[in-house]
Amino acid sequence: MDSAAQARYDLIRENLAEVLNPEILEGILAEGRHPRIYWGTATTGRPHVGYFLAALKIAQLLRAQCDVVVLLADIHGFLDNLKAPLELVDNRAQYYRKVITAILESVGVSTEKLEFVLGSSYQKSPEYVMDVYRLSSLISESDAKKAGAEVVKQTDNAPLSGLLYPVLQVLDEEHLKVDCQLGGMDQRKLFAAAVEWLPKLGYRKRAHLINPMISGLKGAKMSSSIEDSKIDLLDSADSITKKIKKAESAPKVVEGNGVIALVEYVLLPAADLKGKKEFRVERKDQEPLIYTDIKQLEEDYKNDGVCFSLLTSPLFSLLFAPSLLTLTLCS
Repeated sequence: MDSAAQARYDLIRENLAEVLNPEILEGILAEGRHPRIYWGTATTGRPHVGYFLAALKIAQLLRAQCDVVVLLADIHGFLDNLKAPLELVDNRAQYYRKVITAILESVGVSTEKLEFVLGSSYQKSPEYVMDVYRLSSLISESDAKKAGAEVVKQTDNAPLSGLLYPVLQVLDEEHLKVDCQLGGMDQRKLFAAAVEWLPKLGYRKRAHLINPMISGLKGAKMSSSIEDSKIDLLDSADSITKKIKKAESAPKVVEGNGVIALVEYVLLPAADLKGKKEFRVERKDQEPLIYTDIKQLEEDYKNDGVCFSLLTSPLFSLLFAPSLLTLTLCS
C-alpha cells in the first residue's frame, strides 16, 4: 500500500481489539477503492453510552472514506427471545436512527454518506429467505448455538428463533454487499462463523473489525440488562450522578474500571474527532492537568495521583460540553 492507503488503514484499525482477515481491507485500499462496511444493531432496549464506542468508530470509518451501512436489525430483535415485539420494532428503529445520527453529528461528522437499512426491508425477500433455508441445511444446531453464544439470550428450552439469529447475521454480509462487518468482541464467534459459512454457499468471506468491550460501571461489561452498569442516553443529570457515585472505581486499579473506560473509549476519541484530543483534570488553586493519552492518566491513577469525582452534565450533552466526567486530585 502507498502512504495514503496506509493512513486510511491505520485510521480504520485505530482503537480496535482485533481485525479478522485484514488482507481483504488492505487489498481494497491498495486498489484505491472505498471499503463498504456495515455495523448492525438489534432494535431492542434503550441505547446506552456503550453505543458511543461503535458510533465513534463509524465516524473514523467515514473519515477514512469508507462506505458505511448501519443495519437497524428489527427482525433480529424479534428473533432474540422476543426482546422486541413486532408492534414496537418500527418505532424503535426510527429512534435508533435518530440517536446514532445525533451522536455522529455531535462530533462534527457529516452523515450525508451514512446509509441506514432496515433489516425487514430485504430479509423477507425470496432470495434472502432461500439463503436462510440453504445455510440452515449446511450447519448444525451446535454450530448455530456456538456462533450465537455471546449474542443471543441462552435459556433452557430456548425458542428456535435463537438458532436463526446467527444465520441471518452471517447472510447480511452477502445481501448488504459489504466487504467487512464491524462489531464488538462478544460477536467474535459469530464473525468466525461467517468466514466459515459463507463459502459453503459460494459467497466470498469478509473482513471483520472488532471493537473492545467497554467495562460497565459495576466492573463487568456494560449491559442493557444491568441497570447500574450503564448510563442510558435518556438518563437525567441526577440519575447519571447517582450511577457514577455507585460505580466501582477502586483506587489504583485501572483494569475493569468502567469510569476510566468512559474516558478512554468515549471522551478522548470524541475530543479527537472534534479537533482537540484532551481530557482535563481540574485542580483547586492550580493549573489543570491535561491528558492527551490514556496511558498517562492510567499511570497517574495507579500511583494515586488522581481520583474520579462527580459528574453533573446530562450524558447526551457530553459531546457538546467540555466533558462528561471531571477529575480532581486526591487529597
